[in-house]
Amino acid sequence: MHLLLTDRLTCPRCGPKFGLILLANRLKDRNVHDGLLGCSNCRDSFLIEEGFGDLRAPPRSGLPPGFAGQPGDLLLEQGQQLLALLGVVGGTGTVALVGGPAGHGPLFAEHLGEAQVVGIDPDLRHWSAPTAFSRMFSAPGLPFFASSIRALAIDGRLGGDLLEEAARVVSPHGRVVVSSATENTLPMLEETGLKILVAEAETVVAVLG
Repeated sequence: MHLLLTDRLTCPRCGPKFGLILLANRLKDRNVHDGLLGCSNCRDSFLIEEGFGDLRAPPRSGLPPGFAGQPGDLLLEQGQQLLALLGVVGGTGTVALVGGPAGHGPLFAEHLGEAQVVGIDPDLRHWSAPTAFSRMFSAPGLPFFASSIRALAIDGRLGGDLLEEAARVVSPHGRVVVSSATENTLPMLEETGLKILVAEAETVVAVLG
């Protein structure tokens, strides 16, 4: 997990107004390999182990199955299309990939240069990923401050609550791309206040503002 990303993280237990404090046990090249993220409000802590952050509110048990799969499961062409739809060209900031899109994280990290790329899916726990790609899982919600994510791609199978979270964390004029969209995705996105740019097949592209 990249060191800069930890400044954007919030407590999944207390909500998005409460940031987390990093205690790094093993840090190399600005990447946290092992450590803890602690909340000064509830005093709970969240483990970073082998670069993977487990940001789940209690009760915690084994990680559920995810949608990202294993490295190399997804087609390169799909990742390139998703990258184009997000519309991120140069610059810094954080790009979040939630659910199935997280499987394209290494590709995004390779192409986006100075931007921070974070994947959020349980399957990423055992990935051996490049250091430019941060890996985590969170529940409930997305553990970021409001308007702190430059662009976001999310799996429509994750449901309406996480679509609302996507609208909350994306920055003004930032895009939200929904893959594996369902028949309910479009009305749910419109309820969040996002403007629909493209809706075809199982892909929806929306923008904030």
